[in-house]
Amino acid sequence: MPMVTGGEALVSSLIGHRVETIFALPGVQNDYFFNAVYDAGDRLRVIGTRHEQGAAYMALGYALASQRVGVYSVVPGPGFLNTTAALSTAYACNAKVLCLTGQIRSDQIGRGYGMLHEIPDQLGILRSLTKWAERIATPQEAPRFVAAAFNQLHSDRPQPVGLEIPPDVLSAKGDVDLSPIPLNARRPAPDLDAIYRAADLLGKARNPVIFVGGGAQDASEAVRELAEMVQAPVVASYNGRGVLDSRYYLSHTIPAGHRLWARADVILAIGTRLARPLLEWGVDADLKLIRIDIDPTEHTRVHPPAVSITADADEATRLLVESLRRSNIIRPSRKVEMVGLKAEIDAEFAKLSPQIDYLRLIREELPEEGLFVDELTQVGYVGRVAFPVYRPRTYITNGYQGTLGWGVATALGVKVANPDKPVLSVAGDGGFLFTAMELATAVQHKIATVTLVFNDGAYGNVRRMQKENYGNRVIATDLHNPDFVRLTESFGAQGIRAQSFDDLRRAIRQGFASDLPTVIEIPVGEMPSPWGLIHPGRAR
Repeated sequence: MPMVTGGEALVSSLIGHRVETIFALPGVQNDYFFNAVYDAGDRLRVIGTRHEQGAAYMALGYALASQRVGVYSVVPGPGFLNTTAALSTAYACNAKVLCLTGQIRSDQIGRGYGMLHEIPDQLGILRSLTKWAERIATPQEAPRFVAAAFNQLHSDRPQPVGLEIPPDVLSAKGDVDLSPIPLNARRPAPDLDAIYRAADLLGKARNPVIFVGGGAQDASEAVRELAEMVQAPVVASYNGRGVLDSRYYLSHTIPAGHRLWARADVILAIGTRLARPLLEWGVDADLKLIRIDIDPTEHTRVHPPAVSITADADEATRLLVESLRRSNIIRPSRKVEMVGLKAEIDAEFAKLSPQIDYLRLIREELPEEGLFVDELTQVGYVGRVAFPVYRPRTYITNGYQGTLGWGVATALGVKVANPDKPVLSVAGDGGFLFTAMELATAVQHKIATVTLVFNDGAYGNVRRMQKENYGNRVIATDLHNPDFVRLTESFGAQGIRAQSFDDLRRAIRQGFASDLPTVIEIPVGEMPSPWGLIHPGRAR
């Protein structure tokens, strides 16, 4: 066994698990890790960021837009704490993110000496935001714990994991077995009896509806085949956008799902929490629920299902298709009905102008394989239900976490994972400045994204609520902004101001044609509220 440092053992283990890129902000506690990264040469690409939150958001975007693990490394204490918004978002979105955080020296942990970057119970904080987290205590433990982390990432429900490594462990030398450790990921086997019972319910259903979430992103083919068999509309949650092509007649979003829920007799939920429909739309004795979810705790969290199947979404859906071949009734096509429903919803979307107009223009200019990253801005809110999505993993959203300001940095990670595909993100003037400093990272590492900044001089959604819901008590929501074009240009990026839709179309094309990151500022005024359409209330 070779004599190596803990840092070298850690880097060798990461490379052994096919990690090619890490997002990082180095610091003194991690010196021996980065020494080893340097010695690894071109086997490991490092994208150094301007803020720890940027590193974590980039790792998150990398993971969401691919099937790979997004890895980031930061110093302990304030460095690690700066990444917790991204970790909580990764947890909400079931993203395969690995947090590598430093620590203070092993013999000082928990003693309250007031060492540099010391915080109480850092590992406890890390565990509260991840599926699994551990501390590496010796160089010899590094390969085993890295393998354990990857087993966790690929087992059962994917969620972020964490490892913390004290500096004395990174610098210590030891005889370390660097032989590859094979993964032994856990994947629950579907209960065939539950599959048969689900097939029987679906086969007899008169108005079945399928709901899909982020857990169904890799089950598109099976979901489409099942939907065809039972002529069931498929309703996508925010994280489920792209499971089916928006142009497909059975593919719908939340507003249509609300109308379908009212007369459904069987609901099949695949890889989705289904929290909003169950909590807000109403459930009665005439509604039967079937759940496919790899996490058994999700099945009964809000409402007990008639049938629960704990399994991978693709595997279980394929088995359901095979079983239905024996029990399905003959069904006429619902194409005319579903196309009509799409037209009704589109007419409702048309009332949300100019948001819908911007989204249509963006869709026209973004190629089918292009990736769209949303944000907590007026155009982003409407995009979650109205932006046409054509392929899996091309609509990147923060789901229920609602992470303001994640967009710029997350889009950079999306682009690193998809260097040959166009990536466009939207932001408001408020959220944009949360991670705008990462434009420096984008220029330095030649990460050419296009960011649209809708500038209304306010946290517009909050200000509108203050006006409409709270007697015009407007407070802390008006913003003083820099010149976004000049700010962008100061980083060496391409800044453009679009005063019209024609300007915006030309600017997007110019951005996609450039090898520089591009920011397009779009001055706008107040926009109509989308919330009545997105949160429509009870349906039954």
